[in-house]
Amino acid sequence: MTFERFMALALYAPGVGYYRRAGPRVGYAPGTDFFTAATSGPVFGQLVAAACVALLRGGDPREFTFVEIGAEPGSGVLDGVAHPFGAARCVRLDEEPALAGDCVVFSNELFDAQPFRRLVFRGGAWREIGVVLRGEMLAEIELPLAADAAAPEPVPPLPDAPGEGYILDAPLAATALARRLAVAPWRGLFVACDYGKSWHELAEHTPAGTARAYHRHTQSNDLLARPGEQDLTCHVCWDWLADALGASGFAVAPVLSQEAFLVRHAGAAIAAVSAAGAAGFSREKLALMQLLHPGNLGQKFQVLHAWRD
Repeated sequence: MTFERFMALALYAPGVGYYRRAGPRVGYAPGTDFFTAATSGPVFGQLVAAACVALLRGGDPREFTFVEIGAEPGSGVLDGVAHPFGAARCVRLDEEPALAGDCVVFSNELFDAQPFRRLVFRGGAWREIGVVLRGEMLAEIELPLAADAAAPEPVPPLPDAPGEGYILDAPLAATALARRLAVAPWRGLFVACDYGKSWHELAEHTPAGTARAYHRHTQSNDLLARPGEQDLTCHVCWDWLADALGASGFAVAPVLSQEAFLVRHAGAAIAAVSAAGAAGFSREKLALMQLLHPGNLGQKFQVLHAWRD
């Protein structure tokens, strides 16, 4: 099978997929595998809410529904946060977003968790990386490039000569998801926090690809180990997501680092958190450092936002 099919099973197959299993995946507790900005607690939600209000172009936040797509079970970015939106809801795995009316559509590390295709340049042509079962072991195999006639998101034109063995991890399912969200009959603000690269970077500057696995807070390149027990991910392509939104009438802003996005659009909220703990080094200040410092999550993550009237 293709790697994309393997990843879809390993992450989402009913009963056995990584995102189907019970128990926490995110955080610092025993048995977790990675942490996100949301692990920092309500401070992240406060800053997200403040930034979104600032980006509503003068609109009354009470007229908007805040919709978080892909939140972990039992949690949401606005949990414990006093927000000004008219309503807030989370769309979990397998739930339909049902987007309509005035919305703020938000996601945090949603798009990097979508299955992706792995391509390799070999012998002057692009080939598909697949997975084969040999005895009781999984192994990579190279296949002819799959035809995309029926694919929800075809592969764009690929580089002609990237170098022998160049690997391209193509997050096409993430683009298809952005397209599905964008074509729904809603208007307002789209905000996606994730890690990604431009098409130029993916096509020319990542010869080993961007795919990796996470298990017990350890990053690995062994993507076939522990199927169903480790997270699989790759960088999203910001250009593809922007194109998907633009095709449905969104005005897309330039991608910013998480640090720059929050400082630019939630500066007053950052100042308020800092002032509240001015006498000491509070948990909230630690959260700010985690979210904003370039050595932590401030530069690792980026934010794409867009608006549609």
